Amino acid sequence: MAGRKILLAGTTAVGKSTVAMALARLVGGEIISVDSMQVYRGMDIGTAKVSMELRRAIPHHLIDVRDPHEAFSAAEFVTLARTISEQIVSRGGVPILCGGTGLYFQALSEGLAEIPPSNPALRAELESMPLAVLLEELAVRDPVAYERIDRSNPRRVVRAIEVIRLTQRPFSELRRDWSAATGGSSPSQRAGERLIVLSRDPTSLVRRMDARVDEMFRSGLVEETQHLMGLGLRENRTAMQAIGYRQVVDYLEGRCDRESTIQEVKTRTRQYAKRQRAWFRNQAQGEDLPISEEESSEKTAERVLERIAAWAQTPGS
Repeated sequence: MAGRKILLAGTTAVGKSTVAMALARLVGGEIISVDSMQVYRGMDIGTAKVSMELRRAIPHHLIDVRDPHEAFSAAEFVTLARTISEQIVSRGGVPILCGGTGLYFQALSEGLAEIPPSNPALRAELESMPLAVLLEELAVRDPVAYERIDRSNPRRVVRAIEVIRLTQRPFSELRRDWSAATGGSSPSQRAGERLIVLSRDPTSLVRRMDARVDEMFRSGLVEETQHLMGLGLRENRTAMQAIGYRQVVDYLEGRCDRESTIQEVKTRTRQYAKRQRAWFRNQAQGEDLPISEEESSEKTAERVLERIAAWAQTPGS
């Protein structure tokens, strides 16, 4: 394992964090969070951060690196993750990159496209337009992006249209350039490391997701969100996309009751997990590793290492 990274992904609530910690104990590893929301300080309950006690026992990185009102980009993630990985290797450790943000895994493996920065005036104009109108424009100007994008996410749709208008090129064409610059092969083939994607039986996963949401509300998600609102949460469009916080803001501002809020968070969590599964399967070409309900995190970690050892024996790995 010397000098090699372990890339561990999966949907929300699949059990990535506990498996990553078991791996860290087995190989002397340190964990780098690949999560676009755990970078924000104070967003603890809603992002299911590992406790401070566990973080003291096993080093975790890229958690709590920005305040809720501050932006954090994929480019910043790549820069920090690469630097931290090198530092871990220099200490004789194994970097374990673990999380569910597919874009961050992609950016780390493939690099970043030359996409122009946001134009504040254009962005404001697009954000004032109905989502249906934006989707109509996207369907006409970039049918490929229209089919692939999360059409229920206004922020991503706005960004795609913004890039198209600024560059006068299809957003999907820029993404192809991004891939071609690295040879067009999968991230795992280019990096010499493969992405292991943990999975569970759908019924089991839904049960785990629902239980997690219930526990978040019992543990004080509403109070945490109220505190974060005072720290500028609503001003950060990215942070406000975090499932749980956005719905609780609606609850705190009187637009829904507590029970319907809980149910909405559960629904949104299931939808997000579905998108994650599709991305890891289709975009990342990840190697699926199913977990049974009875299997311990330690056993799963052992199977991860067995899979890695088998790849090492395969010609061309």
